[in-house]
Amino acid sequence: MTELLFYHLQRQPLERVLPTLLEKSLERGWRVVVQTASEERVEALDAHLWTFREDGFLPHGTARDGLADKHPIVLTVDEGNPNGASVRFLIDRAPAPPDAASYARIVVMFDGEDEEAVADARVLWREKKAEGFAVTYWQCDERGRWQKRG
Repeated sequence: MTELLFYHLQRQPLERVLPTLLEKSLERGWRVVVQTASEERVEALDAHLWTFREDGFLPHGTARDGLADKHPIVLTVDEGNPNGASVRFLIDRAPAPPDAASYARIVVMFDGEDEEAVADARVLWREKKAEGFAVTYWQCDERGRWQKRG
């Protein structure tokens, strides 16, 4: 059964949280697709993942690179799964793909300061729960640690 994890971003920006979650995914041997809503965001994340830390980087590529199947992490705006990923991240209100049930895990990251993003996340939660997906909600506590809330 596919797990859907909803990450409510309030105290930390996406650019801080996403690399950490991607690192944990790679440590577990998972291939990942990160789907966003715009090519501009793909470009920004592409640059960020190479430079977010002084002592390392996250190996990745974009769907437009032409070698997506070789990358452990692929950034895209498309619904496809170009690298055979078992984990998919949805950011910037990117829609769940039609083949959502084929993933082991889908991580929905949404901006808690954006009322429309929160409303969209609630709708997706209800839809996927009704479809039989295992859904959980994660929120950052005052010390910056992620806590499972539901």
